Amino acid sequence: MQISKYLEIIDLAIKYKNILIIGDLHIGLEGTFINQGVMLPVSQLDTIIKRLKKIIKKAKPKKIIINGDLKEEFGTISSQEWKDTARLINFLKEKAEVILIKGNHDTVLAPIAKKFNLELKERLDIDGISIIHGDVLLKHFNKTIIIGHEHPAISFKERPDEKYKCFLMGKYKKSKLIVMPSFNPLIEGSDITKERSLSPYIKSFSNFEVYVVQPDMNLKKSKTGKHYKDGVFYFGKLKDTQ
Repeated sequence: MQISKYLEIIDLAIKYKNILIIGDLHIGLEGTFINQGVMLPVSQLDTIIKRLKKIIKKAKPKKIIINGDLKEEFGTISSQEWKDTARLINFLKEKAEVILIKGNHDTVLAPIAKKFNLELKERLDIDGISIIHGDVLLKHFNKTIIIGHEHPAISFKERPDEKYKCFLMGKYKKSKLIVMPSFNPLIEGSDITKERSLSPYIKSFSNFEVYVVQPDMNLKKSKTGKHYKDGVFYFGKLKDTQ
């Protein structure tokens, strides 16, 4: 779904010209759950790569930007993270140039970037767009800002116990602000109808436009969405959906 002249939502990614942006993969998250006693199959990377294959086939990018939180562990790189990030990065590098944006979970990411000869940046400015993770308030922005970090999701009155990953589009000062959902299938996201924002770029969600990404179940039958295209539902501003 086109959300502006050059920006398109493709599943859980954003395409800008020949650049694909994804974020918040949190590779190794299931290992953290397992260490906490929650038994999960270690197969999330298979799901992520399967989804990425479909997106890349459609987008045909020359660059792929990972907008923060490539991995889960804060102060170390677990053996699972080494193995899985290697597999993911090798897969992506076969398709396009890969650039890493540093997120709050990426305190120990430099060894991975060095091993795979990847650029690791605090931010990336392309044309009129600033791509940043969104956990730290930076100065000097372009007309459009794209962030992750927030993991936005939404619930509806007709399905109050279910959350759906979504993109948000609103304003930060004079700039257009786009918020991306997490790419990790284990992360349901923070419910923007009930929870407070995590990012310092967001004070209130009410004036943000909501674009829900279709999950495995068929949301197409829902009467709530105003427009539907390519697996994305446009709901208008949050304040008008409640």
